[in-house]
Amino acid sequence: MYPTRPRRKRRTENKNGSAFINNVIERLREDPSKLDIIRKNLDEYRQQRFLKRGFLLAIERFDWVFEASNNVDDICEQILADDYIGNRLRRYPLLFKGVR
Repeated sequence: MYPTRPRRKRRTENKNGSAFINNVIERLREDPSKLDIIRKNLDEYRQQRFLKRGFLLAIERFDWVFEASNNVDDICEQILADDYIGNRLRRYPLLFKGVR
């Protein structure tokens, strides 16, 4: 028999990434007009020719979030949610460029 090594623990989130996202959430709650910056970023990246499939999925999921609600608190909750959409949105911090 081969000796088994203990499994490494998976890190769920990067410490710097979560600090950035928390900062973005603070800024959005302080100034809801910054949602327009995110919409502008989505349009800018949508026009680019070659993007990774995951990035395109994140843009599509953000569109779903905006269609569901225009309330800043609902959008912030969805960004922080520990579900598929929340994880997908937090994975690409370029979508939040200019908010901070």
